[in-house]
Amino acid sequence: MSRTPRALAAMALTAAAGLVVSAPPAHAAPKFTPGAPGAGDPYFPDMGNGGYDVAHYDVALRYLGNAKGIRAVTRVKARATKNLSRFNLDLLGPLKVHSITVNGAKAGFRRTGAQELVITPRKGLPRGKAFSVTVTYSGLPKKVEDAALGVSGWIPTDDGAVALNQPFGTATWMPVNDTPADKATYNIALTVPKALTALSNGDFAGKRTAGAWSTWWWKMPRPMASELAMVAIGKYNVKRGKTPKGVPNITAIDPTLDTAPGQGAAFHKLTADVTDWGSKVFGRYPFGSTGGIVDALGVGYALETQGRPVYDRKGRPGVNPSSGLVAHEIGHQWFGNSVTPRYWKDIWLNEGFATYTEWLHSEQHGGDSAQKTFDEVYATPATEDLWTVKVSDPGRDGIYAHAVYDRGAMTLHVLRKTIGDKKFFQLLRSWYAQNRDGNVTTRDFVRHSKRFGDDDKLDTLFKKWLHTPSKPA
Repeated sequence: MSRTPRALAAMALTAAAGLVVSAPPAHAAPKFTPGAPGAGDPYFPDMGNGGYDVAHYDVALRYLGNAKGIRAVTRVKARATKNLSRFNLDLLGPLKVHSITVNGAKAGFRRTGAQELVITPRKGLPRGKAFSVTVTYSGLPKKVEDAALGVSGWIPTDDGAVALNQPFGTATWMPVNDTPADKATYNIALTVPKALTALSNGDFAGKRTAGAWSTWWWKMPRPMASELAMVAIGKYNVKRGKTPKGVPNITAIDPTLDTAPGQGAAFHKLTADVTDWGSKVFGRYPFGSTGGIVDALGVGYALETQGRPVYDRKGRPGVNPSSGLVAHEIGHQWFGNSVTPRYWKDIWLNEGFATYTEWLHSEQHGGDSAQKTFDEVYATPATEDLWTVKVSDPGRDGIYAHAVYDRGAMTLHVLRKTIGDKKFFQLLRSWYAQNRDGNVTTRDFVRHSKRFGDDDKLDTLFKKWLHTPSKPA
């Protein structure tokens, strides 16, 4: 820019007066800092990571057998939520990382602590910008055994393996942002010996056999918390069809358990019927397909893996999961899977709702009423754990406590009695509809409930049933 004589004279006068004229400041370069190594959950401070939000995972996994493990590539598509100089993924156990690229360029990496995979890209990742990470790895995944929380992760079976991941098992077989607060979509391709079947979450997207190997493609196009991902590899009797309302239904049973006449057909039909019943009570089924997997795992539980729950029936050949158990796990598809607690302390929003789904299914199918079940549970002596656990904050080792399930369900029943059936079922349907695919907290549910009842009454109700570790009068 040129300066006129008048401007030059003005500058001279300013200088003569002893004033300093500074040049305008240069635009400061952005500062890049590391993402946090945890997601901020007080129960599991090492789980998850900060600084980015995952949108999608592409997993290509080859199963080599339980003696040789896996070879795999996972691609993560994410967006930076701050200017990142480096960031972490979660990866548990002895898997060996061979290479990592960020946006196609080779990146530095190191393993720290029990589960941190620290990744340093060649240049910083600007806030708000999308980026991709590709991790190539191999090895023998190991299950996680926790004294309070049981077994999770990669679980070998007699003819394959099953991955059950609540609360932190996904990181045993893939690099992941392992927190329920960062839901994402998934594509999972499983290459296995052609004599085996490979199942996962969501919609079946095709199969191809080449030589001694078959690749099975699965897609979960709705957001999913990492703890709800699932892989099942082995020999299965598989049934495919649709529910009466048209939802694709895929069920599978380990042949060593499928020993009673008509067992597979009965399990398939029960899954379909409960799915359609849930759609009638809670609103449209959240996902593109339903189903279930029955296997001999030895973990002692069933898990609501998204779109296709897994039922452990080891030692019980010929015996299907009960209608109550199927109702519980299918009920989770609405409450826990589609509408997911942000923090683990709010897990009653999973388990209390799924338990009450059992009670409702019984009530509406000729079994005990929800009131009768409530009365039987309420008869539990006041000194038992049912009453000594704070449901809304049960502690890290208490997330699967009896109180989280039954007292959570009792809270919903008392709410139903307080506001009446019409408002209660409107509340359930709108809670799901307004929070589908999202994350919620207990505070969110209390706020939502107050749209349907008196604030003071509901404050007292929730204080007694959720926040006070004693038996309500």
